Amino acid sequence: MRVVVAGAGLGGVGAAVGLHRQGHEVTLFERGAELREKGTAIVLLPNGVRALDSLGLAGYARDHPLPPVSGGMRDRNGRPLLVTDVAKAQSEMGAGASVSRAELHRALRDPLPPELVRTGTAIDRLDSGDDEVSVVSGGRVVARADAAIVADGIGSVLRGHLFPGHPGVRRVGRLDLRGMLPAPANLDYGGLLTSNLLDRRTGAMFGLYPVGEDLLYWFTDQALRGPVPGAEQARRGVLSLMSDWHPVVPALIEATALDDIYIDPIARLAEPLPAYAVGRIALIGDAAHAMTPDLGQGASQAFMDAASVTRHLAGAGPADVVRRLRGYDAERRPRANRVMEAASRQGWLTSRTGAGAWLRDAMLRAIPTRVATRALASMWKADYPAKSSVKSTGG
Repeated sequence: MRVVVAGAGLGGVGAAVGLHRQGHEVTLFERGAELREKGTAIVLLPNGVRALDSLGLAGYARDHPLPPVSGGMRDRNGRPLLVTDVAKAQSEMGAGASVSRAELHRALRDPLPPELVRTGTAIDRLDSGDDEVSVVSGGRVVARADAAIVADGIGSVLRGHLFPGHPGVRRVGRLDLRGMLPAPANLDYGGLLTSNLLDRRTGAMFGLYPVGEDLLYWFTDQALRGPVPGAEQARRGVLSLMSDWHPVVPALIEATALDDIYIDPIARLAEPLPAYAVGRIALIGDAAHAMTPDLGQGASQAFMDAASVTRHLAGAGPADVVRRLRGYDAERRPRANRVMEAASRQGWLTSRTGAGAWLRDAMLRAIPTRVATRALASMWKADYPAKSSVKSTGG
């Protein structure tokens, strides 16, 4: 069966490899001039790693597990607010991973034959008929397929064509600043790993995760007022904002090379989509459920989509596509939409200031570690078979 995947980010590549390994005739379209992923690092939760397992693609993530240390939430000085036993949660639900985005992308795309990839090709429209999908780029049909997977990200052009009345994405008034750097030898940062620091005065947040043995990945979340600043201005602003935090925080931000700092205004879908599948077309990842990063579930949910759509199209012929994609929609849409809404609630909670933040901190301190750990493990619960469901038939 002919399958087109539009968008070669992490989720799109995962879906393309999974479908190719099932024996489908896959073409992966990417608007960029080359197949690559930009950015710093990514934290994959255990449900995301298990989704990669079901695609036979978890090797790189398994080689970079999260350390089994205590995590949770802390105040701006590093004092515990909510403590979770990451080792116990991982013993129940499996290990997560903290990996370089670029290296993960490279590992995922390695099994995909280069001749199946068409770079420098922006897909403008997908016309789904009764028998096939026409792929339109630059005003002309460049491919025809029995099924199409839309994975063109948060600003998805194709989502807008499929749902012309949908309001699309909206900014939430917060700015994400993140960076990666070699771990400084003279800085004692170990007590802050896998923790998020909150400031009830400003609603800002700082998180710190290891990447391999010698790199650190950090991110900040702060209020965005006015236009999005450049990297240098944003770093100056966050250094001023966090100058009296735990000394590790400003030290790491200042030590990060400007070229290794990335900025994004945080956004999410203004409202859930009415469907993740329209005829012969399915949406996955941010194209289907762009969410705020507050639960760290964005990439993991994209891999769960890729695993699900791959499983639902297993053994399918052209006549089966519409029914199979309806099954994918029924499985993934309610679950991913719940995660999207939960992420927004979490962001609202962590960005509180004043009396509301004081009450939040008091409530967090009152939660026993065992209860917080159970909640963490529950969030990592998978929604698909634990064993691999993708059988390689080539590639």
